[in-house]
Amino acid sequence: MLTCENLTLTQGDFQLHADLSFQPGGITALVGPSGAGKSTLLSALAGFMAPSSGKVSYDGQDLTGTAPGARPISILFQDNNLFPHLTIGQNAGLALQPRLRLDENQKTRVATVLDQVGLCGMGDRKPASLSGGQQSRAALARVLLADRPVILLDEPFAALGPALRSEMLDLVQKTLLEPDRTVIMITHDPADAQRVATKTALVADGVVHPAARTDQLFAAPPPALAAYL
Repeated sequence: MLTCENLTLTQGDFQLHADLSFQPGGITALVGPSGAGKSTLLSALAGFMAPSSGKVSYDGQDLTGTAPGARPISILFQDNNLFPHLTIGQNAGLALQPRLRLDENQKTRVATVLDQVGLCGMGDRKPASLSGGQQSRAALARVLLADRPVILLDEPFAALGPALRSEMLDLVQKTLLEPDRTVIMITHDPADAQRVATKTALVADGVVHPAARTDQLFAAPPPALAAYL
């Protein structure tokens, strides 16, 4: 379980408070106005931002001072973070071997995961030759190969059209959901949360509110969520 314990994040005059846990086995959506602090929270969870106070822990282990690469966390950004000079197979393979000295078993794993996300036979292509949706699939493949127990999705499909975004959300459900894995997803579209999120947490007025069942939250939204909607 990923836990924020009396966490305070500060950027200039802005402060965000979080005191909640994220349960494994489903997707938790983060919704709220632009600038409310959703990406700020993910940055702190991933280790890219140090909190002013409080701590982040996973299964009882304090992660607060742990470097990003040493955390049991992968993050998928909106720009996909694909290296343009590497092939799709190499970009995905970075999750297994940063120097890309892959053995035959690792090469087979890369090919299998590319097939799993719908990129069969495209491992030798460069990112520039792929569509936006295909690039998102390649970034997802790298996350799958990293196989960490916490996955953070920082609006990775926001630039895609509605139909393609829905397709990618369904693929996330199909490939990432496991009983012991925690998935946290930022979205500005309530329909995305209602499509795939088991629970949803509202981020508003400087607070990350505890997650509630998505259907119940949208059926009877609190005032801050109603105002946002």
